[in-house]
Amino acid sequence: MAEPKTSLVTGGAGFIGSHLCDALLARGHKVFCVDNLITGSEENLQSAKRSSLFTFIRYDVVNELPVLGSLDYMFHLASPASVVDYQKFPEETALVNSVGTRNLLTVARAHKAKFLFASTSTSMPMFVRIFITLSTASCL
Repeated sequence: MAEPKTSLVTGGAGFIGSHLCDALLARGHKVFCVDNLITGSEENLQSAKRSSLFTFIRYDVVNELPVLGSLDYMFHLASPASVVDYQKFPEETALVNSVGTRNLLTVARAHKAKFLFASTSTSMPMFVRIFITLSTASCL
């Protein structure tokens, strides 16, 4: 039988991260969940913790990551995700989105892992004005 794919989920104890961990485990992945728990909760991981393929590591990705073995996929969801959290943790938010992302990209490159960075809707504008300057003649 083939070795299971190995995934790292940062921010894995958050709402979206914990559901991602569950989904990856359901697909047979070995999952490393990394979260510093400033906004996430271990309670979100109760389902995942029942799996022998799951490992929780309380850690801040602003620091260099410990060696975890080979990695196939990395999902970067670590960051406070609300305006209230941004105001409560401004330095932590800035660091995880800059230094933390750089650290994770370095690890992804070393492992040749596929990398997904996810962001919340609070980082996007409510609407974007788009001005189309092409006429129908431009499409012909």
